[in-house]
Amino acid sequence: MPQNDSLFQVLPERTPDDKRLANVRHLDQHFKFPVYPTREAWEARARDIRRHILVCCGLHPMPEKTPLKAQVFGRIDRDGYSIEKVHFESYPGFLCTGNLYRPSGKKTPFPGVLSPHGHWRKGRFGHEAAGSVPGRAISLARQGYVVFSHDMVGYNDSFQLKHGKLGDREKLWGLSLMGLQLWNSIRGVDFLLSLPEVDPERIGCTGASGGGTQTFMLTAVDDRVRVSAPVCMVSAHMQGGCICENAPGLRVDLMNTEIAAMAAPRPLLLVSASGDWTKHNPEEEYPGVRSVYKLYSAEDRVKNAHFDAGHNYNQDSREAVYTFFRQWLMGEKTLKRVKEQPFEVESDKDLLVFPGRQRPAGVASGAEVLDNLVEARRAQVSGWQRRDSRGPARLREQFQVAVEHTLNVSTPAPDDVQATMCGRREGPDFQVEKLLLGRKSAGDQLPALLFQPPGEVRVAPVVILIHPEGKSAWAESGSDSPGDLVQALLAKKMGVLTLDTFLTGEYQRRGGCTGRNLGGMAHWTTYNRTDAAERIQDVLTAVSFLKARPSTAAVHLVGWGRAGLLCLFARALTPNVGRAVIDAAQADMGSDEAWLADRFIPGLQWCGGVNAAVALSAPAPLMILNTGRAFDASPLAQIYEAAGAPGHLRVRVECVSAKSLANYLMSSQ
Repeated sequence: MPQNDSLFQVLPERTPDDKRLANVRHLDQHFKFPVYPTREAWEARARDIRRHILVCCGLHPMPEKTPLKAQVFGRIDRDGYSIEKVHFESYPGFLCTGNLYRPSGKKTPFPGVLSPHGHWRKGRFGHEAAGSVPGRAISLARQGYVVFSHDMVGYNDSFQLKHGKLGDREKLWGLSLMGLQLWNSIRGVDFLLSLPEVDPERIGCTGASGGGTQTFMLTAVDDRVRVSAPVCMVSAHMQGGCICENAPGLRVDLMNTEIAAMAAPRPLLLVSASGDWTKHNPEEEYPGVRSVYKLYSAEDRVKNAHFDAGHNYNQDSREAVYTFFRQWLMGEKTLKRVKEQPFEVESDKDLLVFPGRQRPAGVASGAEVLDNLVEARRAQVSGWQRRDSRGPARLREQFQVAVEHTLNVSTPAPDDVQATMCGRREGPDFQVEKLLLGRKSAGDQLPALLFQPPGEVRVAPVVILIHPEGKSAWAESGSDSPGDLVQALLAKKMGVLTLDTFLTGEYQRRGGCTGRNLGGMAHWTTYNRTDAAERIQDVLTAVSFLKARPSTAAVHLVGWGRAGLLCLFARALTPNVGRAVIDAAQADMGSDEAWLADRFIPGLQWCGGVNAAVALSAPAPLMILNTGRAFDASPLAQIYEAAGAPGHLRVRVECVSAKSLANYLMSSQ
């Protein structure tokens, strides 16, 4: 085998051939619908999808449903229906606005329909040949439905926030435009059900384009929606181009067609068109969704209506939805097409909730809304621990799902991990294997060094060392020899595995591919893990590699510098680490600033932050060092006390010597 000149170098002339550098997911990628052989397999996946949507949209755990304080006023009576203006508080101080269309002269109770509008230029007032939002509401009301046509955030009367992306601080706390809109839709169903004339067993939802996205997203997470009709949106070829359709992390391993299939076995109509990204529905997306319905013997409940048109919710599409709703919400047995009758649309000014764009007294501005939501979530995270301090089980249950779906990482199966030998070296006090580690399923490639004491390899603990600059940072200063910590661990007859996690160390060789090409890519965190999350994944891959080796007695973990807190999250997600030493790098862990830049992962604070990682690590031995004087360790101590292992947590204000760390990692206490 070739030997490389430098001890700490695995690839002498190139950067790692890591497929993650090139295989970047994006919204216009063609995704294939998976095959689910059994209903049980699908339902396991469906549970995971539902949790994933809620976590990525900042809705796990589900926020408290505070009083709506709904205001309904300004009634306009027309032939067969009425229109009213509506606003209510989906969150305290955050208004959801729209119009309520009710039937007149008909017998109650009525089915209720939520009608998200999509990206028409005039929002819920959009009225043109390609689609009329008020027209479909009028027609449905005449047919006997109560319809709530509400604004997407930033449109018309919803002017507290703009229809645009939120800042990184808000993302840390699980806030996104998509999440805010999905919550508005959930509360929109609450509003419909608060009306005495609405039948709670007959709730439908329909919208086109971005309103189609809201339709299948709401249907996926809210079982109260009994019939669903997303129009011109469900596609395996384009996932939605607006920020309101792209919550961070949502489609890392997921696509819209699977989300739409979450309606099964409830009635679902997919409306598609030859002139947009849904043009393949009849031969691709619809059969994929129908395969899920077949698992329930419910193929009669899913249909595709395909039209020769551009991107639309035109009269043909509307009539297809009317007919489908008539069958499944009205119980009409005949499948005779429901024809749309002529209608007249009110002027915008007569439908506006706030004609002068004046907020009601006491209603917050957009900046105040975001500040209030962040602070409310900060208090809620703190409150979970105080409430559950008497026992770790509830805390673990609270955090486990949130952390897993926020990070989008997992411990690979042993047969998925591969190690390629690239060389061996021997020194007076060590022997080392030069390796490339990776997952077969991902095509990643991590330069790694496995140090062992000289002589025959024996069964012994192995310590993973992670540094933000890569494995060469563990060399002795100014030389090509192992540094103090590696030497101290080898002296204790322990093995040492150190590696270049994603985009560190040998990834940064001059002239090589030193990062992912994300130039011009929209919403990339919706489809891809952040660099920080990929580094957490690499630690889990290393743990899995070591755990499968017969000569590994135990796996311990040391995370140094700015890699320390990332290693804490890796430790939280695997039971296969014995002891962990985490360098806090004197970060203010209560500050959002500590999690930006190279530690940035959307949702990390909302999923519980450091407290969640510690709660999921307890009662395993854990040392957190280099905290600095301002660090408050009492919440972490409470977690370990609740786990019945207060002595297993050690917190140090400063760093400790290599010898002390080696003694700690070798200790059985």
